[in-house]
Amino acid sequence: MILKPEPFATARLDVLPLRVAYADEMAAVLDDPALHTYTGGAPETADGLRARYGRQTAGSPDPRVRWWNWVLRVRDEDRLAGYVQATVDVPGAAAEIAWVVGTRWQGRGYAKEAAAGLAAHLLAAGTVPTVLAHIHPDHHASAAVAEAAGLVPTGEWCDGERRWERGAENG
Repeated sequence: MILKPEPFATARLDVLPLRVAYADEMAAVLDDPALHTYTGGAPETADGLRARYGRQTAGSPDPRVRWWNWVLRVRDEDRLAGYVQATVDVPGAAAEIAWVVGTRWQGRGYAKEAAAGLAAHLLAAGTVPTVLAHIHPDHHASAAVAEAAGLVPTGEWCDGERRWERGAENG
């Protein structure tokens, strides 16, 4: 069982545990307001990201919840391109995952690769029996990412978003 975010790799990405030191580079990666179309908010400054990353790496104040965050480093470019995250309810409940790839790196399959890698990483380690995501019904790109990660849509909705799910038995 994974106790903290451990690094892992996919065919083209190094998926590295979040560090505050990534804030400057990530501020440039995440600087497009279009990334917030379905989630709300606006791009954060490097200072804002440093503060957020400090909170995230310190962990959840709830001892039953783990906040695990990784950045995506494109190996061939040696540059950060986005992130994946998992909120894990302990013990043994589902992990809710999310992903964001900077606009400049979209359309290359990185989100699909990262989300599939994250789901496989969490399920293979026996950390959780189920990986899930909530996706806005109009966000077709995110639905394609979820499908590539082996998640399937369910009939459940939360705050206007459909629940997608993959269990360990789905591989």
